[in-house]
Amino acid sequence: MTRNEFIKICGILGISLPFQSVITSCKKENDKPFGGKVIIIGAGAGGLSAGYLLQQQGVDFEILEASQSVGGRMKINTTFADFPIPLGAEWLETSPSIFQQIVNNSSVQVDIETIEDAPDRKFVNYSWYNFFEEYILPSIAGKIKYNNTVQSIDYAGEKVILTTQNNQYLADKVIVCVPLKILKEGLIQFNPTLPAYKINAISNSEIWDGFKAFIEFSTKFYNDEEYVFEISPASNGQKLYYNAALGQNTAKHIMGLFVVGTPAQPYISLSENDLKNYILSELDSIYSNQATPNYVNHITQNWNNEPHIKAGYLSDYADWQTVRDLGKPVAQKLYFAGGEFTDGENWVSVHTAAQSAKKAVQDLNS
Repeated sequence: MTRNEFIKICGILGISLPFQSVITSCKKENDKPFGGKVIIIGAGAGGLSAGYLLQQQGVDFEILEASQSVGGRMKINTTFADFPIPLGAEWLETSPSIFQQIVNNSSVQVDIETIEDAPDRKFVNYSWYNFFEEYILPSIAGKIKYNNTVQSIDYAGEKVILTTQNNQYLADKVIVCVPLKILKEGLIQFNPTLPAYKINAISNSEIWDGFKAFIEFSTKFYNDEEYVFEISPASNGQKLYYNAALGQNTAKHIMGLFVVGTPAQPYISLSENDLKNYILSELDSIYSNQATPNYVNHITQNWNNEPHIKAGYLSDYADWQTVRDLGKPVAQKLYFAGGEFTDGENWVSVHTAAQSAKKAVQDLNS
């Protein structure tokens, strides 16, 4: 079953995408949490969620983040408009109750406004990044070491040895939360090499290119319905223009462009001015030449150019068994979390990254 087929079935049955079990605890009653040192690689949604759960359990951990900031593909821009512009993860693909589940603390009440944007929901003057920044990051911020690019993981001995460009770290167990493209390009060396099933899952996974753009106009000449391009075959990717200001408390007129897979290639190959003209020409052909004369400003995000991410995300048409293999632990020392390292029921969404972190923490406690 592909991710698209899974989502379609959920829609037919009238149910929200599952978070599997509610995040109420990551260990069985009366079980003691893991007593050793855990190192998490990556401070995206999966890494932050894993660290947050370990912090709640009192487990010793550190997070090694390759860049200078947290969030990964939840990156936002706060200067282009008077509401957060989601350069990466934008939509809520499950019930809003997920926020309270991730926070995992009944004494903390989560109050986040979202609106329907079928088949998903949109944040109102907020974003996934803001959620993690407000509710998850404060309790674990001191455990994050920035500018630490992990180059190798040696798990042959009793301790796991992680080597970065400047340091070595020792851990009893490691949760790998890097984007799949980093593993696919062999940017982290493993000793011993990963099991054959894991190597095959990594090498056989199709990772879509990723690009987004946001364009401000002086007037709203478009409607609120998404303009979705037909991609053939559908497994090649997705492309759509949409009203990025929908439901926001703003007077600005901003369109978004979301494109992944093969359709992203023209956008990621063009220089800035040529890219602007390409987008405006495309919009002019859709909206009767109203884009160019009303153009004000634009920003773009080419995820292929992000040095510690290098792509969009795992194809929606990946095989669920391959995804399940991506998420399996190795040698009771290496665990995997993030949108692409799940149990195969669903993948690439922020809430599935949190789900995979919960499972990784459960596994290392067992």
